[in-house]
Amino acid sequence: MSNLERERAHLVRQTQEKQLSQSQAAERLGIGVRQFKRLVRSWKQQGDAGLVSRQRGRPSNNRLAAAQRDRIAELLRDKYPDFGPTLAVEKLLEREGIVVSVETVRRMQIGLGLWRPKRRRQKRLFQLRERRPRFGELIQIDGSPHAWFEDRGPRCALIVFIDDATSRLTALRFAPTETTRAYLEALRSHVLAYGCPLAFYSDRHGIFRVNAKDTMSGDGKTEFGRVAERLKIEPIHALTPQAKGRVERANQTLQDRLVKEMRLRGIATMAEAEAYLPVFMAAWNQKFAVDPRDTASAHRPWTGSAADLDAALARREERVLSKSLTFRAGGSMYCVKTAGPGTALRGAKITLHHHQDGTMRVHYKDRVLVCTAYKKLPVPSEAEDEKTIDARVDRLVAAAAQTSVASVAMATT
Repeated sequence: MSNLERERAHLVRQTQEKQLSQSQAAERLGIGVRQFKRLVRSWKQQGDAGLVSRQRGRPSNNRLAAAQRDRIAELLRDKYPDFGPTLAVEKLLEREGIVVSVETVRRMQIGLGLWRPKRRRQKRLFQLRERRPRFGELIQIDGSPHAWFEDRGPRCALIVFIDDATSRLTALRFAPTETTRAYLEALRSHVLAYGCPLAFYSDRHGIFRVNAKDTMSGDGKTEFGRVAERLKIEPIHALTPQAKGRVERANQTLQDRLVKEMRLRGIATMAEAEAYLPVFMAAWNQKFAVDPRDTASAHRPWTGSAADLDAALARREERVLSKSLTFRAGGSMYCVKTAGPGTALRGAKITLHHHQDGTMRVHYKDRVLVCTAYKKLPVPSEAEDEKTIDARVDRLVAAAAQTSVASVAMATT
């Protein structure tokens, strides 16, 4: 007998010895009085054996049929070998039409040697910060370099924007590396969809913050910081990764779920992945997003056009025109075209707007000047950091492999 069955037998005897009423015994067992009376009747007929569950030793009424268990085991082994139990259950229902519990799948995966519980390590305790009350008050941003396409494509980075109040993904963007341009592209899609948030929460990477201690020139802001200032978005930098835990945990989940979703769909390029991201974001937000404490959005609506936003996102730098109305930018020499002699423009300060599409506009006061490139100049090799070096080396490896294949082809012919 189990402990529960022994307790039932003890309470039944107490009621028969008039030490306890049937209503009191039923309350202790958490059952109704009528059910307890049935237990008393069975005990009087069969003794303690009448209190033993008749289902013991028999297969469960909810047990899966052997054919269905074999089918699930085959799918887990061949199609979902590295899926966790929860995600595997979702995919079995979504793609195969099979309804099964998470615990059943977990036990089957353990039996097949596909899954085992992770050893729990003692973690450092950090003080939990309460979520912000409104959507758009604080957007956590980060980049996640990873083998997103596994062995089907090159490594790349995923730019992630997630709202602190709701855990809602507001922007995802694939890029070869984690760069300012990639963040600005994600920022553009966020602003067009929701408006301008009050603040960004990021790490202290050089994209967001000037980390040089002895900087004597400049305004002390990075290009991303200047764009945020133009859009009136406050940049906030975390001291530790744990401080921006919302986006860090989202990166871990994305590296599990998004990788497997793209594998199931055969996605192997960034273009294909970009087309799929809106579908994935909608499913993510439906599953993981929570309601904010305050339903009013903190975003400031973007009232300008998409072209106005592109102008705000453009990288800007100043130049001084020479006497011949020329200037240097990006490894090229440019000459400004004017209708007249252009003497008023000699020595004038101009502002170059470098747009995300690669175009450049030359602004002088309230007008745009027409210019043409007439000479190329040598450009030094770009410096790399820990987040961009892998992409550059991968390009070198790919180029070397292509050269090797071409050499072999020429030798055989």
